[in-house]
Amino acid sequence: MTTERASDAATGGADTSPLGDRLRQRRKALKLTLQEVADRAGFSVGFISQIERGITVPSLTSLIAVCRILEVEAGSFLNPPKVATPFTRREHRPVYGLGGGAGNAVSYERISASFPGNVLRSTIIHEPPGHRSEPMSHEGEEIFFILEGELTLEVDGERMVLEAGDSAHFPSARTHTMWNHTSGPTTILHTCTMDVFGDGEPDGKPGDSLAVTRADGRLGANAKS
Repeated sequence: MTTERASDAATGGADTSPLGDRLRQRRKALKLTLQEVADRAGFSVGFISQIERGITVPSLTSLIAVCRILEVEAGSFLNPPKVATPFTRREHRPVYGLGGGAGNAVSYERISASFPGNVLRSTIIHEPPGHRSEPMSHEGEEIFFILEGELTLEVDGERMVLEAGDSAHFPSARTHTMWNHTSGPTTILHTCTMDVFGDGEPDGKPGDSLAVTRADGRLGANAKS
């Protein structure tokens, strides 16, 4: 499968068309239906339609899944920063996101570096009140660590509320979704092995356990001691 980079990537992000419009144009250029994109990416038709209409702003991982089907690099739409050094300073980290004018847009700070062979991708996620991600599953594994606020995380139907200092680690092949059930923003340290930055595919394979640790030392219901 040949992957194209959208033209604005080469011009410093000159194309300011809404994300949904550009995804729709790419889908039609490939002569794909909404149903075909939804089925191949593992989402509902309604979700893909909402992205194209600008009603929903997808997460990084869901955007990657859709862009794979559309044979276009996700970086063409958000231009995530490259981090070539082992260290990042809070005041110098750019905050980026998919925006699109949606009130429920999530923003990100990249903290993982890019170097040959790296398999970990880390971001600080700023999730606004009421934001909810779509259920999905994909390759690799991931860790959520709550820095501020609270987050409801559901993995294979098991729902848990994570508070500041709590964490969750699970194979990404398990169907998962999350949402900010509070009236304030939630800040999350997220690490995964999925290539959300376009740095190269990881080789890791998912396991079969879910480990949740609480800030007070308690283990989650499915955690392995």
